[in-house]
Amino acid sequence: MAKLFRWVLAAALTAIPATGALAREAVIADHVLGPEGPLFVDGKLYYVAWNPGSLSVWDGTTSKVINDAPGCSHNGLALTPRRTLLLACSDAHGAILELDLAGKELRRWQADDQGRGFDGGINDVVVTANGGAYATVFGPFAEKPTAIAGRIVYLAPGSDRWTEVADDLNYANGIAVSPDQKTLYLDEMGSNSVITFAIGGDGRLSDRANFVRLDLLVPPKTRKWWAGPDSLKVDGQGDLYVAQFYGGRILKISPAGKLLHVFHIAAGNGPTNVAFGPGEKELYVSVVRNADDLAGKAEGSIVRIANVGPPHR
Repeated sequence: MAKLFRWVLAAALTAIPATGALAREAVIADHVLGPEGPLFVDGKLYYVAWNPGSLSVWDGTTSKVINDAPGCSHNGLALTPRRTLLLACSDAHGAILELDLAGKELRRWQADDQGRGFDGGINDVVVTANGGAYATVFGPFAEKPTAIAGRIVYLAPGSDRWTEVADDLNYANGIAVSPDQKTLYLDEMGSNSVITFAIGGDGRLSDRANFVRLDLLVPPKTRKWWAGPDSLKVDGQGDLYVAQFYGGRILKISPAGKLLHVFHIAAGNGPTNVAFGPGEKELYVSVVRNADDLAGKAEGSIVRIANVGPPHR
């Protein structure tokens, strides 16, 4: 019996994901009003502040603002094969901007191919391997989630128009694509869930499915309305890194939906996004210090932490 007990205990402990203590954090930028959209390109870190509506770049020593677009409320950020940036404007009217790496605006979209505006704001954007792109239309922000009006729009390679490919989403937030380009992951903030779609050869989406609910992976720290997945990234192995707003942590999740690791963030309880450094050895996390200040200044920072590896299977 004692031998059986030891075997059961060992098996149970093996099944528990590594959660670790508070991650050792290096502060890259502090006092950022609405930190979001970290993106590491050519040894530099780009990040946004949604309250002033600005894009900054950190060269390893100092940060400087390279884009200031009033009324945009900068949010998600992605690099295109043309070495330009796609920027999500999360202002209530919403827009998608294309910028060069110096921050100069090259193009602006304010509606899809049917003339529908991006009301509720563009929250995040991801670029696919073939040069296409997906962006999320969040929905009308209020003290608590109201209308289920989130959407996904798609820009086909070589096209100049965004087309709706999914709707009826419960506050569409972070968006990412699997390494094999066959699966699209979406954070539904209003349902505290990550869902998936199958990506067709033409970029269209099908086979909507539940992937994980965050409160079933880790005990929730609060029951507040906006406690849920914010933005996410997918690494080269297909593992997801989900920023848990109000959770103060980044959740590393396998493609099978297994919780692999919890990165506890000391800088605040409102992580909004995450980016990979060179070789995916480090993570850059944008975090609001106090998630209850979301409708206020939302002051926070960009911090760097070590990634964990190798991936657990």
